[in-house]
Amino acid sequence: MKRETNTIVLAIIACLLWSSAFAVIKVGLQYTQPLQFAGIRFTLSGLMLVPLAMRNKGYWNIIFKNLPFILLVSFLHVFGLYAFFYNGMSRVPGAIGAIIVGSGPLFIAFMSHFMMDNDKMGLKKALVMLLGFSGIVLVSLGKKATGSADFQLIGVLFLLVSNTLGGFANIVIAKSKGKVPALVLSSTTLVIGGIGLFVLSLPIEGLQTGPFPLEYWLSLSWLSMLSAVAISIWFSLLRRPGIKVSSLNMWKFLVPVSGVILSWIIISSEKPDVITLSGMLLTAVALVLISRVDRKRTKLVGKTKS
Repeated sequence: MKRETNTIVLAIIACLLWSSAFAVIKVGLQYTQPLQFAGIRFTLSGLMLVPLAMRNKGYWNIIFKNLPFILLVSFLHVFGLYAFFYNGMSRVPGAIGAIIVGSGPLFIAFMSHFMMDNDKMGLKKALVMLLGFSGIVLVSLGKKATGSADFQLIGVLFLLVSNTLGGFANIVIAKSKGKVPALVLSSTTLVIGGIGLFVLSLPIEGLQTGPFPLEYWLSLSWLSMLSAVAISIWFSLLRRPGIKVSSLNMWKFLVPVSGVILSWIIISSEKPDVITLSGMLLTAVALVLISRVDRKRTKLVGKTKS
């Protein structure tokens, strides 16, 4: 019971940290380009964790022995995921970005059904997923009038690709229990993925040399810190015995709710509207319903075994 409570508390902390990223990213992107901003952010995040990761015995041996796995996670969870994420976020309001990315558990529940033996999806779960997707569509349509429809549609598609890559990453990490210590995995993948994003940004965006105002440095510092903490927590939780990928990710329903609220508070140009609130509600309800379906199924399995 203590372990379950600890898992819940850590999951909530990680999700609340992630929720703050949507509004803060919009602040930083006022002064620089998305890929380069992401590259610097994640490289710094990984470097923050290196001194802690190096406490693991045989640190360098672990890295070289598991380099293909580390490179795969670096691509899925950092380079590919955030290349699409930052380009998507630069095309849509922060509130919409929070809702779409917050629907990630829907993608993960779907992929876990086919890729995880202990995490199958029934009819109820599938129907709830459709409810969640309807929330995404509603939010996208509701905001079309605020800018170029094609421009924002591309942003939405980029964020959906980001969700898909994130789902694969969660499953790959969950299947690798005990392979690489969580801090070693998070620090190396953040550094490798961050450097990759920075290099990719140079021919696309050019080198951004500033000078940058205090707002930029504050947003970069906060984002680097939260990535180091939240990703390390999440990697460790994914690899705990008995943890289901889809069930753990249900806690991310907190991300769109708090992310939207923070966007409306911090970014003056973003205000609540009925359609966006409705889409947020549909997505949040879908995530909560999926969590309830999982709990009922776990109880039934337990009764059957007893």
